[in-house]
Amino acid sequence: MPDTPPPPASASEPAPDLDLGLAALFAGQAIAETVRARIAARGFTGLRFSHGFLVQRLVDGEESIAALAAALEVTQQAVSKTVVELERLGYVRRRPDPRDARVRLVALTDHGRAAVAAAREERAAAEAELRENLGPRRVAAATRVLREALDLHGASAAVRTRRVRPPA
Repeated sequence: MPDTPPPPASASEPAPDLDLGLAALFAGQAIAETVRARIAARGFTGLRFSHGFLVQRLVDGEESIAALAAALEVTQQAVSKTVVELERLGYVRRRPDPRDARVRLVALTDHGRAAVAAAREERAAAEAELRENLGPRRVAAATRVLREALDLHGASAAVRTRRVRPPA
């Protein structure tokens, strides 16, 4: 008898067995996509998950292309390409450094800051929905476990100081 593929899983069936790391990764991606879709519906279009790694570096102020590249551990060309995308969308602006005209400083625009605020609001709303659907104690416990996992794997400082790098 030939092998037949299993029928597709329905939305009501549980997810396949996942270890903690994969479950956290996929849940995080699903929540991030929900937030991205919601902020797009609010007029903040064109943003991708990967843009967030650069944007997080600009929340506290402007930085040079070279500093962004070093912090993100990518090439200046990669940062420049992302900056051009975000500039075209109206989220960042570039200007010459007054101390060295060869250096370009990148900063969030008012539209970029509004997008950050909208993303924060939508993340809070998504978490509130989780608390409502799963229970506040369960969400708090899951959050604690994931924060402890960050500590155990030495990633808490990077998160706290906005130095999270894009996945390799």
